[in-house]
Amino acid sequence: MLADAIRSESYRLFQNRTAVFWSVFFVPVISLALSTLGFLLVKSKAAQINGGQLPPELSLGGPLDLGQAIAGNAGDLANPAILAFLLIGAATLYAGDYRWETWRLISARNSRPNLLLGKVGVLKLLTLAAMLVFLLTGTLSEVIKAGIFARPLTFTFGATEAGQFALLFLLSFVRVVQFLMISLLAATVTRSLLAALFIPLVVGVGQFFLGGPFAPMLGLAPGDWLTQLLLPGAAFDALKALITGGMEAAALPDGVAFKAIASLALWSLVPLAAAIAWFSRQDLSKE
Repeated sequence: MLADAIRSESYRLFQNRTAVFWSVFFVPVISLALSTLGFLLVKSKAAQINGGQLPPELSLGGPLDLGQAIAGNAGDLANPAILAFLLIGAATLYAGDYRWETWRLISARNSRPNLLLGKVGVLKLLTLAAMLVFLLTGTLSEVIKAGIFARPLTFTFGATEAGQFALLFLLSFVRVVQFLMISLLAATVTRSLLAALFIPLVVGVGQFFLGGPFAPMLGLAPGDWLTQLLLPGAAFDALKALITGGMEAAALPDGVAFKAIASLALWSLVPLAAAIAWFSRQDLSKE
């Protein structure tokens, strides 16, 4: 049963406190500490910055809208730091049975597709936990900023902000899970924890440069089918711009939303299907 696989994988993963810490808590805690130190530094050097004129976001006066900050933070939940450190948990989860040679102990108790889908289900729970902790520390960072700069707090969170927050949160969740599907395929094919950790990083860096410095040389335009299908990060950015609106959304060509959704779906489902197909035929006699 799939439910049995999810329960057993959840128990095994969350007993590994080191992997959970690095995947869920490290990035939010470090981000909170660095932002707090930054606020204190700016406060101490306020008189020397632009002749005493702080940037608007760090202004010593005026209210700070906590609701708007929460809605804005939802669009930053798939940042490179979260993606990189969640790979620690993903690699441990996906490749741990190969490393410790424990597949033979559990493969007889469930179907092979369920065994992999159970790992994917637990990975989604881990992703959700990391995103919620990052959102919580991001909100706490805004409260600390208000305290350091003596700014009053307000809270505006209407239907528009709630809808934007929900869409950005869901989009970020899909992007993180999509990225970690590459780790699943790498772990299944190579049987290596290091490959499950580093292959997605190499792919991500390659896609970054392909969509950045090399895009003009290769003739890649943001709204093209080829660009969206090759670069799921560009697809994520396009959908994020469409949700938040503004000049970036207006600059996007018509039909880019469908292309971007197709890109994220393909980059999520194809590695998953390939991993299940490979694993179903894999010889596990030595594990």
